[in-house]
Amino acid sequence: MLFVLDAGNTNTVIGVFDGDTLIHEWRIKTDRHKTEDEFAMLIKSLLAHEQIALSDISGVAISSVVPPIMFALEKMCTKYFNLEPIIIGKETVHTQLKMAYPNPEEIGADRIVNAVSAIDEYGAPLVIIDFGTATTYCCINSDAAYQGGLIAPGVQISLEALYQKASKLPKIEIQAPEKVIGSSTVEAMESGLFYGYVAQVDGIVNRMKQEMKTDPTVIATGGLAPLITDQSEMIDYADKHLTLKGLRKLYSINHHQE
Repeated sequence: MLFVLDAGNTNTVIGVFDGDTLIHEWRIKTDRHKTEDEFAMLIKSLLAHEQIALSDISGVAISSVVPPIMFALEKMCTKYFNLEPIIIGKETVHTQLKMAYPNPEEIGADRIVNAVSAIDEYGAPLVIIDFGTATTYCCINSDAAYQGGLIAPGVQISLEALYQKASKLPKIEIQAPEKVIGSSTVEAMESGLFYGYVAQVDGIVNRMKQEMKTDPTVIATGGLAPLITDQSEMIDYADKHLTLKGLRKLYSINHHQE
């Protein structure tokens, strides 16, 4: 079995693959201060709940945009799994991703993983939208090369800024309101946040398509992907497991299993 882990700024997503099939997935809060022992005990308990032992894991692949967490994660793998993990972003790890981007070293590991996964599953050209702490838009051109993209504040960041900076506004949940025109302060906030984000997505993707001079397939991933996709006119598919599948693909590439 393959153990995969994607550490984001807010949440860490964990998965276990049996061959090509994702059989289990968990989402935990990212904690920059956890030790390798604390990570191991948490992960051991999650695996044990599904009757999986640490010794059942034969490989590990990790991507992270949180550098302080990496020492503990790598130490956990060698100490408890007795395995050297594949770390996306290290020079020794091959991605087979072509580049049309002038500074490849600036691209986050999660964006690399998503690109490899999306090209493998959907072909090219592509626009990949990842709804995380930040919302990232990545462009894959017709040659299946990473061309570039943009980074916008995430939905949760926008919500927290609204709550913190406007003293009379309450804290709300992110959900799709039934109508655009709100009949209360809460409804107005829900509508502004949600439909404002949908409009941002459709507007940005439309401009990207014009600049690309082609009609790329648009893939959304991340926790809010299904919610936004349902109302977006530009998103073709929501794939919440895109990053985990990309980690499996990159592990296979680096172990010559395909």
